[in-house]
Amino acid sequence: MRVIILMGMLFSISLSMAQKVTVLDKTTFDPIEFVQIGSKGAQHVAITNAKGEADVSAFKGLNDIIFKLYGYEPKEVNYETLKANDFKIELTASVFMMNEVVISANKWSQISSDVPYKVSSLSPKDIALQNPQTAADLLGTSGDVFIQKSQQGGGSPMIRGFATNRLLYTIDGVRMNTAIFRGGNIQNVISLDPLAMENAEVLFGSSSTIYGSDAIGGVMSFQTLKPQFSKDDQPYVKGKAMMRYSSANQENTGHFDVNVGWQKWAIVTSVSANKYGDLRQGNHGPDDYLKSYNVQRIDSVDVVVNQEDELLQSPSAYNQVNLMQKVRFAPNEKWDIEYGFHYSETSAYGRYDRHLEVKGDEPKYAEWGYGPQKWMMNQLSISNFSDNFLYDQMSIKLAHQDFVESRIDRKFNNDIRRNREENVVAYSANADFSKRIGKNNNLFYGLEYILNDVNSTGIQENIVTGDVTASASRYPQSQWQSFGAYINDEHKLTDRFTLQAGLRYTHYMLNAEFDNSFYAFPFQEAKLNNGALTGGIGGVYSINEKTVLRFNASTAFRSPNVDDIGKVFDSEPGAVVIPNPDLSAEYAYNFDLGITKVVGNVLKLDLTGYYTLLENAIVRRDYQLNGADSILYDGTLSQVQALQNAAVADVYGIQAGVEINLSKGFMLTSKFNYQMGEEEMDDGSVSPSRHAAPWFGITRLKYNYRKLSLEVNAQYQGERAHEDLSVSEQGKSDIYALDENGNTYSPSWYTVNLKAMYQFHDNFTVSGGLENITDQRYRPYSSGLSGAGRNFVLSLIANF
Repeated sequence: MRVIILMGMLFSISLSMAQKVTVLDKTTFDPIEFVQIGSKGAQHVAITNAKGEADVSAFKGLNDIIFKLYGYEPKEVNYETLKANDFKIELTASVFMMNEVVISANKWSQISSDVPYKVSSLSPKDIALQNPQTAADLLGTSGDVFIQKSQQGGGSPMIRGFATNRLLYTIDGVRMNTAIFRGGNIQNVISLDPLAMENAEVLFGSSSTIYGSDAIGGVMSFQTLKPQFSKDDQPYVKGKAMMRYSSANQENTGHFDVNVGWQKWAIVTSVSANKYGDLRQGNHGPDDYLKSYNVQRIDSVDVVVNQEDELLQSPSAYNQVNLMQKVRFAPNEKWDIEYGFHYSETSAYGRYDRHLEVKGDEPKYAEWGYGPQKWMMNQLSISNFSDNFLYDQMSIKLAHQDFVESRIDRKFNNDIRRNREENVVAYSANADFSKRIGKNNNLFYGLEYILNDVNSTGIQENIVTGDVTASASRYPQSQWQSFGAYINDEHKLTDRFTLQAGLRYTHYMLNAEFDNSFYAFPFQEAKLNNGALTGGIGGVYSINEKTVLRFNASTAFRSPNVDDIGKVFDSEPGAVVIPNPDLSAEYAYNFDLGITKVVGNVLKLDLTGYYTLLENAIVRRDYQLNGADSILYDGTLSQVQALQNAAVADVYGIQAGVEINLSKGFMLTSKFNYQMGEEEMDDGSVSPSRHAAPWFGITRLKYNYRKLSLEVNAQYQGERAHEDLSVSEQGKSDIYALDENGNTYSPSWYTVNLKAMYQFHDNFTVSGGLENITDQRYRPYSSGLSGAGRNFVLSLIANF
């Protein structure tokens, strides 16, 4: 009996010595991880686990127990109040955050109030509610990035009047741009899986000091799921499974990810599979966007067949699969090692805008599509935390990427099918360092090496006889290399003023060998061996706790790549672009000024103005080949053109944002973007820039209560009149609407959308929405594909 009493006493003592508190989100009731619990009266600091739990026995009897976590309002209670509330406490999410954590500005975690650049972030909660089908759609939900689409299997971002190879993509800190990123629209961003994202950031403006070539208009930084360790002896297991259906393209998506973590090892596995049918456009809008026919091969003849549903954009269907596997190992507090494997593959898919082209009264093409787009990346990341003379933190990233893409086309009633395939193998090595010098100075510096091997092939097949012969490739066999070194210093001059300045030198080399079997080029090879020096200076001044002023002046460059130097392609009917081995880098000079102001707990305003000047711009101009200004290309006498350093361009505009706390769970937010761009022409005249989109934005009314999130939003774009279109766009009657004078223009448009998410069980959440409620037929500027008509979206998520 004494033994039983003694055991009971020990059990009671152990309970009192290990009293757990549970911290919950006041709105969602979800447990909050990483909450810091401290007190002036105790040296001990506790951190909540994934269940929101922490041991607060050390705080017994204290009157100033403080609960803190970035993104939440701090809360102070005494121990007796905590006990009276059954050791449960609720934290309120901050309505307006002036100090978000961002990593895109210098590759390290940094408080946004110390960053002179404008940065737009998308959190996991944002991504979950918006439910984007692709990574391009994910960027579009930010309200700060304009997305152009030539086909459903695509999405080409436009940022501050720049696009394609004048923007930079990074995935887990690794450069994704390759030596064949072109000036026309590119679709590589769809290789990334939005369902495997931890967060995404867009850094606006010239950023070559940190990122090197291509970072002229901005940087899109994607961070995928990171393996998480267990904080105790038990394995930490967390994951989700999702199924989604969308009516406008008969989408069927399945996704699964799981994290298993131990104290020193952790793994993450993610799998997504998507199946998209032809995209249906809206019922109310310009008839110019309708295509009521398809081309079918019947009895060895191409035949134009009427389409039953003229709202269906065919061919635009495709499938995609994404895989990701990560392994993380941290032997101690100083080392963190992670290996990541990524793989993405699409099916073949039609380039819809090419199927809109006609020649006389017949379609120009019977076939025009992309072969499977494949991307694979192996990455090894090694981080070290050490207080030594050289650095406090070191990050080494080694990456190998493999890109495969192809183009397949055949003219209407032509038996010859052309297939050109490109394979780029990219290697990169980055070493980045961070060192704190004194209390007020942070130094960031690093080295980078990039190598791209480009292999391009071309064949043509007679679809009647089956004969296959070699044909001209799209690119020469090439190798592109880049070496870079940078240093960036952040100095806190006063409590209110932080100054940043940096320099980078990049040396780039290109070797290309041309096959003159198909074209009589007056050269057999092209070589580049040159360097670029870029830099920037910027500052952040906190006028007070609620008002922050940012300014930044920086330079950027883009070195000529293989696509610039060596591509042969038909840019438009009757014109052919040929290689030009005499290109040099283009340079950008960027200035921007921004202010963020919070008024009470009710209003947050954000306004940024910018101006970018691009010199030595690489643009397409008329050219000559062996003294001739026209050559016979693909059976058509075509004007010879080439990319040349022949222009000056500039872009200016504003980015504005407003957030209004309407209380009782309601929030009104709006983003608005306005930009204008001009480009110098051959004759000295000026043309509007092709990639400066019309004004656009998104306005949202949000409501959050407990497990329910609701949003009604409107997305919109302004009109671009014929005279305001780029000269290169004015003749594209196949993708633009026609005004009352028969001239091309891009009409204004809007969509009204409803989003909802409800957690009806601890492990289950239903998410859905009704998009384009009024069934508008609209086509985003410069796109060849119309947006989705009225679209019902439903997804079921199981969390474990």
